[in-house]
Amino acid sequence: MRILLIEDDTETARLVTDSLTLEGHQVDVAFDGVDGLKKAVVGTFDVLVIDRMLPHLDGLSVVQSLRQAEVTSGILFLTAVGGIEDRIEGLASGADDYLVKPFALGELLARVTALGRRPPSPKQDFLFRIDDLEVNLVKHEVRRGGDVIHLQPREFRMLEILIKNRGRVVTRSMILEQMWGLETDTKTSIVQTNVSRLRLKIDRPGDTPLIRTVRGLGYIIDQPA
Repeated sequence: MRILLIEDDTETARLVTDSLTLEGHQVDVAFDGVDGLKKAVVGTFDVLVIDRMLPHLDGLSVVQSLRQAEVTSGILFLTAVGGIEDRIEGLASGADDYLVKPFALGELLARVTALGRRPPSPKQDFLFRIDDLEVNLVKHEVRRGGDVIHLQPREFRMLEILIKNRGRVVTRSMILEQMWGLETDTKTSIVQTNVSRLRLKIDRPGDTPLIRTVRGLGYIIDQPA
């Protein structure tokens, strides 16, 4: 396997690297969080072994950034921070396993091997990105260009329908049925009004328009042409 170790303690880094190399693995090392994050994003690693207490960028932030970047490599925290709440926090950040220092090399090797045997994680179907728009359907978070966009529940539901069908035309009847349970548009402007409100927040002045009207059919959200 190809493994990235992000560890600022040189002695620990040497010990872990030597042990993994003897097992036939290829090991890259980074000694701070910023360098480790860069290597993890651009490289193709089977497993990442990450310390929590790192210079420049802590391990939790590294893992959260990697998962946001849709890096699906198995992640093992190897750290002296070993309280129950710390473990929960580490796993909640996106790590797959947690091993506390001091540790037995045999256990580390076994856990790394187990992570490497896991099938690749499926692409998350709750996080959508179109151009500089990010939509998290679980957290109900919307950002554009890094800025948080606050949507009302109905606006968010409208965006969800569009983004789950990205690149395809969503007809007015589809929107009516999914949002209001209506088969016909008894109020002719209800869909148009709600799409217009959503556009004002998503396609702000200066932004490249992402929501487009397909005349006579409905609406579509997709990458700008």
